[in-house]
Amino acid sequence: MDSKKSAPSLSHLSCREAQAPLVSALIKGFSRARGEEEALTIARDVIWEDAIRSGRSLAEVYSGTSLEALLQVVQEVWAVDGTMEITNVELTRETLCFDVTACEYAEMYERLGLRKMGCLLSCDRDFPFMEGFNPDIQLQRTQTIMEGADHCDFRYRKRLPPTTTG
Repeated sequence: MDSKKSAPSLSHLSCREAQAPLVSALIKGFSRARGEEEALTIARDVIWEDAIRSGRSLAEVYSGTSLEALLQVVQEVWAVDGTMEITNVELTRETLCFDVTACEYAEMYERLGLRKMGCLLSCDRDFPFMEGFNPDIQLQRTQTIMEGADHCDFRYRKRLPPTTTG
C-alpha cells in the first residue's frame, strides 16, 4: 500500500461525528444572532469551500481524478469498514453509478439529534467535492437516506465537451 494512502487516525465517520456537535451549535448560535437564512448561507459556503479542498486533497492522495480513483475514494474513505453499504456498482469509461442502501452517517446524525443538519454537514458536500476532485465529472443524485429515501442514488458522469457549430 502506498504510504500516501495510509489510514488516517480517525475514520471519515469519526471525523464527521466529532465535528457535528460544534458545527451545529455554531450554526444555531449564528442563526439566533444573524437570522437562520444568513447563518445557513454562510455555513453552506464554508462547508462547500472545505469540500472543494477535500476533493483536491484526495485527488492528490489517490494520484488521479479518474472515475476509477473516485471509486477508490468512495470505497476506501467514505465507505471504509462498512460505513456505507454500496450496491449496484457500475463503472464504465464515462460513468460511475452506485446506490448506498445503508448509511452510518445518517444513523450518526439521527443519534446526535442532528438529522435535519445532516444533509448540510455531509450529503451536500458531495457536489462541491467534485469541483475539487475533477470538475469534468458531474454528480447527479435525486435522493438520500438522510432525507428519508430507502437509498442514495449516486450517478457520476463525465461532462461532454462543448460542441462548436461552424
